[in-house]
Amino acid sequence: MRRLLTAIATAFALLAVPLQAAPAVATADKPVTVMTRNIYLGADIQRPIRATAGLTGAAAFVALGNANAVTRAIVDQTNFPRRSQLLAREIAGAKPDLIGVQEVALWRHGPLELPGSGTPGALNATTVDYDFLAILLQDLRQEGVPYKAVVVQQESDVEAPAFVGNPFTGTATQGRDVRLTIRDVVLLRASSNLRVLDSGSGQYDAKLVLTVAGLQASFVRGFNWVDVAHGSGRPFRFVNTHLEAFSSDLALAQAVQLLAGPAGDRSRTTIIGCDCNSDPLNSSVKPTDPLGTPHNGPYNFITGPGGFTDLWLTWRPANQGWTSGLNETVDEPAPPSFDHRIDMIFARPAPGEEVRVIAGEVTGASSADKDPVTGLWPSDHAGVVLTLTR
Repeated sequence: MRRLLTAIATAFALLAVPLQAAPAVATADKPVTVMTRNIYLGADIQRPIRATAGLTGAAAFVALGNANAVTRAIVDQTNFPRRSQLLAREIAGAKPDLIGVQEVALWRHGPLELPGSGTPGALNATTVDYDFLAILLQDLRQEGVPYKAVVVQQESDVEAPAFVGNPFTGTATQGRDVRLTIRDVVLLRASSNLRVLDSGSGQYDAKLVLTVAGLQASFVRGFNWVDVAHGSGRPFRFVNTHLEAFSSDLALAQAVQLLAGPAGDRSRTTIIGCDCNSDPLNSSVKPTDPLGTPHNGPYNFITGPGGFTDLWLTWRPANQGWTSGLNETVDEPAPPSFDHRIDMIFARPAPGEEVRVIAGEVTGASSADKDPVTGLWPSDHAGVVLTLTR
């Protein structure tokens, strides 16, 4: 909490720092196309938290196991192997040079561990059910537009029991431990002429820590980045991040850390692809945020003292860029119910440069993107693709 308060104080102190005016524009490099894409981990991971609220002991453990069984069944229902084919088709159509991908899940399972037998909550489930990264890369190769993972950053890694019924009365079935590992990934199109100069990644200090049925779980967020250039042209940094969804206090602290770290150097052009979980039009405060950070607080920090420009707004109005709002099972009728914007591409040019949008689109949000057989959309988010010049 001390680190969080310090980060928030730093954010508001920076509001007083004047932004430097950019010098004259330098000679333009070749255009580059970037994308931010949340591919959806497959289910609502808040279900176990809601199911165990107010419960303790065996009752909480049974509620946790049953809620996890429902959640894991929905992961099967949302069918990432099929959604990945839709995503690969979408990406192949846009052909971005760089993609910041969020919620790249790795679902695994292992033997059920009950209290008193083994170590409940230990990370020892190793049988792979769905590796979203491997599946998506294979589907992109099948589309004829292969990509390579330049940076893979592991974020949350949690494991808990899943079963139907009550193991303490001998009525439980389908018992197993279920493990979810979430990664954020930067993809580079194999045919792109961008040259990778450097790369890195990390996790945020501010994180959501919860105790569910006696098991402690940390929801970790982080970032990754690559420095790239067209041949011998001017380099720029592309940053991919996913800020906290359940707390704007934490999301703001994470944004402060990001802009003090990998996105902090104002001498280079920096582009951020972000599932920011911060709606610029929403100033409400979550009841669980004691510091009172509004929903749009992280966005306002990035585009205010952070000095970044929300590039979509230089291309189209906000209401043509909605990216979030689909139901958990991502099978709602067309047109989709995207009704707010939390997926962003930001830019802050180096002195002497100017970043301009020359083409852009929201992807995965038209009726043609919905699978006519399964009724699934590619994700519960839409993607954002922008072609930029400097």
